[in-house]
Amino acid sequence: REGGGAPGRAGTARFLARHNSWGFVATRAARGKIQGMPYGNCLLLSDGPVNNSTGIPFFYVTPKDNTVTDLLKNPMASLTLPEADGNFCRKNVIDPEDPRCARLTLTGQMVTVPPEEVEFAKQAMFSRHPVVRKWPRSYEWFFMKMNIEHIWLQSW
Repeated sequence: REGGGAPGRAGTARFLARHNSWGFVATRAARGKIQGMPYGNCLLLSDGPVNNSTGIPFFYVTPKDNTVTDLLKNPMASLTLPEADGNFCRKNVIDPEDPRCARLTLTGQMVTVPPEEVEFAKQAMFSRHPVVRKWPRSYEWFFMKMNIEHIWLQSW
């Protein structure tokens, strides 16, 4: 899309993984009256530092977030990356929910980033979202990433 990626479906998927700064994470609720129900939340993400896109989504999260609470009990999740951050739909005056605007959904396990990858996760998140450095430390932030098991690209 937008001349920045490889052609075809793989190029579109890579473009969406690289250029989205946020995504919608869906989990299975692990608490209260909604236990077992679908639950979702928008989270900031990065697939690597600005000059090193990996395709692996990294997240800076807090256990105070219900989505993270769910993930710590059941790590299976889906992540949807809309084309809303790109210019294709805007240039063509197409609403981001129009089926012609691509969406990438990744499913897999959300895991805590192991100690040997934390520095890379920091570079990934902080290079794309510098403001998160200023978030309250008392929230016990840590890094998670998605181990992708399935990829679904909606690109009509």
